[in-house]
Amino acid sequence: MDIPLVRLGDGDIWSILGMRSVATVLATLVILGAMRLVSGTWPVLVPGRPGLLAGMLYGLSSLTFVLAVFNTATANVVFIVAFNPMFGALLSWIFLKEKPPAATLISMLFMILGVGLIVSGGLSSGHVFGDAMALLSALILAAAITVGRASRRQMGFVPLLAAVLPAALGLAQALPSGVSVAHPGWILFNGAVMMPVAFWCLATGPRYLSAPEVGMFYLLETVLAPIWVWLIFAETPATMTLVGGGILTATIAVHSLWMARRKSVRQVSLM
Repeated sequence: MDIPLVRLGDGDIWSILGMRSVATVLATLVILGAMRLVSGTWPVLVPGRPGLLAGMLYGLSSLTFVLAVFNTATANVVFIVAFNPMFGALLSWIFLKEKPPAATLISMLFMILGVGLIVSGGLSSGHVFGDAMALLSALILAAAITVGRASRRQMGFVPLLAAVLPAALGLAQALPSGVSVAHPGWILFNGAVMMPVAFWCLATGPRYLSAPEVGMFYLLETVLAPIWVWLIFAETPATMTLVGGGILTATIAVHSLWMARRKSVRQVSLM
């Protein structure tokens, strides 16, 4: 629901980025205070250098994501961000020596085709900057997940506290002329409730799953976000976006089923 809530806020990009991020930081501080009262100790906030690096990446991904939302069609954003698990597989292969199976490499080729079709539509409609920001967001988010995977540390609070970075940038740009958001309730709900839950889950997942697998669960947004936007704003995706998105979605589905079957076969063989 992230993109529909941003759109429902109806404000300028810097005001929404600042308000959304500030709400996330404040909600995190409330959660931390409650945990401190209950347990008597502070949870791990930023686990060393890996936590700092992951935090910078999560903060930067928030910026590039909002830039993408404001500069291209919603369907383009979610389908291009669907490239996240493929970036995750490449980064894990390069830095963690977790070589992806042949099926993942084949899936990458199909996903490159799908993203290429979407981006080609963006080039013809003048959305090249927004499409580029969406692709960069997928790469940065995959890098953050890979850092979490490599460290195997508790990263649940890292992306929440990292919202300080986009909050500072957004407010610095918005405050001189005044914060402009027509319906701030949607943005506050998004930042204080939806984002903390989503980022906590996203940052905790790599402790138990590989980076590509975490990215694939993240891709449920790819299927749902264009539906919400179509229902709320009557924004019909372009034909090339639908074709490219269909290729991406089908590739992800087939690859996920293959991975699940491979895992079950391996478990049976070990019994």
